[in-house]
Amino acid sequence: MKAKSLQDLHAIRTQVAERERIAREEAAKRAEAQKRAESERNLFQKAAGPVQKLRSHGRVHHPPEPVAPIAAQRQLDDQRVLKESISDEFDASTLLEVDEAMSFRRPGIGIDVARKLRRGEWSIQSEIDLHGLRTDDAREALASFLREAVRGGLRCVRVVHGKGLGSPGKTPVLKGKVHSWLVQKNEVLAFVQARGDEGGAGAVVVLLKPAS
Repeated sequence: MKAKSLQDLHAIRTQVAERERIAREEAAKRAEAQKRAESERNLFQKAAGPVQKLRSHGRVHHPPEPVAPIAAQRQLDDQRVLKESISDEFDASTLLEVDEAMSFRRPGIGIDVARKLRRGEWSIQSEIDLHGLRTDDAREALASFLREAVRGGLRCVRVVHGKGLGSPGKTPVLKGKVHSWLVQKNEVLAFVQARGDEGGAGAVVVLLKPAS
């Protein structure tokens, strides 16, 4: 700022002096505030006294237990069981070959397979005895047995259903149902009536498809 007269110079000096005064006041206020904060901090430290770091409490922090995963495989197994359920209303009589001994084989399975089963060329690896069971219990037991047999890689099993001699009218009710149930199971490739030394008319020898 350039002064044009003594009056202007006086005004400039007055403004400069005012600015310096304001700056000094602000600096004094800041110093006073800092001094007050320092005093308050000293008062807290004096009131609290000396401090020491806490010792380790020795406790263990247990994270929350994870949520149990959904048993997806069990759900798939249950769905498969429902899908593969077998009916008592299915009539398998027209699908059975009746010669010197009853037999069944799926399309594409050669007649020599049934002959080998009948001759005992397949070694029986496991068996289930349904004789004496109620129909519902026998159906569930057979379905479970076949499922586990395939899962275990078994190829040839025997199913004992009895000859029905103890049934009313000596009619082999369970025998016919077992034949029907086996025909409905996709894992069954063929079955034949067992030989005399393997149960005869009271049992069937079943050939299962390989486990996938």
